[in-house]
Amino acid sequence: MTSPLPSRAPRHIAPVIMLLGLLLVAANLRAPITSVAPILASLQTAFQLSPTQAGMLTTLPLLAFGTISPFASRLVRKYGLEYTVFGALLLLALAIALRAAGSVTLLYLGTLLAGVGIAVGNVLLPSLVKRDFPGNVPTVTGLCAVAMGAAAALTSALAVPAGSAFGWQSALAMTIVLPVAAALLWSGQLSRNSRLAHRTAAPDRQRDNVWRSALAWQVTLFMGLNSLLYYALVGWLPSILTDAGFSPAAAGSMHGIMQLASALPGLLLGPVIHRMQDQRLLAAGMGMLMGTALAGFSYVPGWASLWAFAFGLGSGGGLLLALIFMGLRAGSVHQAASLSGMAQCVGYLLAAGGPTLAGKLHDITNSWHAPLVSGIALAIAMAFFGSLAGRSRTISTMAPEAIAKPRASKQGGPDCATAPENR
Repeated sequence: MTSPLPSRAPRHIAPVIMLLGLLLVAANLRAPITSVAPILASLQTAFQLSPTQAGMLTTLPLLAFGTISPFASRLVRKYGLEYTVFGALLLLALAIALRAAGSVTLLYLGTLLAGVGIAVGNVLLPSLVKRDFPGNVPTVTGLCAVAMGAAAALTSALAVPAGSAFGWQSALAMTIVLPVAAALLWSGQLSRNSRLAHRTAAPDRQRDNVWRSALAWQVTLFMGLNSLLYYALVGWLPSILTDAGFSPAAAGSMHGIMQLASALPGLLLGPVIHRMQDQRLLAAGMGMLMGTALAGFSYVPGWASLWAFAFGLGSGGGLLLALIFMGLRAGSVHQAASLSGMAQCVGYLLAAGGPTLAGKLHDITNSWHAPLVSGIALAIAMAFFGSLAGRSRTISTMAPEAIAKPRASKQGGPDCATAPENR
């Protein structure tokens, strides 16, 4: 079949430019959200927000990730891959400007729109990697994970100093440089867009119905539990540490350490994964590492720098593996987009409750112990699904019973459970 996403890029576009464009897009997929947590206390004071209301600043983007993800491929078919990514970057820049405008309404609106822009980039990144670098999926995905983690670490570390020097609005607005820089570079690729993007054919429904695949669900739950734990801790780690006796500046630094550590797996694991027969032990190990770190925060908070580093390493490795699985477990570029949309729809909707539920559980118990212990149990579940998702196989080669015949159109489930490309 002919894939709606082209399998090769035009030769006149230098690979180094394509790679740099991918890295700049990737740099936008965490930093605008994670940079909020270090100044969350300032936002609570400025707008008199309760812990649950403050948690919504992390939850809203996740709801957008889950809601918008299934529709990213439809946008590609209508507008083309390059224009879709470019539009997402412009929307993200607008969202960052809105949330720093000084109004609580615009704060929440900008946060939601930022999630919409990032959701599109999240879904399309694995397809871009598989299309433009099909022989180097693990390595290039690893570099993208480095860009995500490094940008998130830098903005997290700078948020408190920028907020102290120039106010919380400046701390929120500083991340606008990322989508603007990415859009400027990405604009050079717009000329290759429409002609290639619209050479489509009807997808093979039997092969691309990832929603009926057990392997696809294992990848989805592995990513979803990783995201739930990551965003819950991103939203509340500064509060956890200040309650344990750390200063706000020290808590912000620990937050930055966690983000920086999340970039390291991209440097270390990408080339290694390319040579591995399967990734079962590695995926399970990332979940156990996160669980160990959560136990450390709860029982030995004095070693917070070690636990922050360990959690960042585990969550960054988990995200890297999830992104790699979207390429390695898919049989085509189109199927990679389908799997990415599914994993991020279900995964981020699952993760969306994390920050708010953690804040609510803290309100009920007046302690961070219960949320952290709950996180340990979820980390163990993540390790289990990682051991299944890491097996060396693809969705298109699964046994027929693992991919059931597609349902008739009148029997479709909820929107989230029926990705547009499978309709």
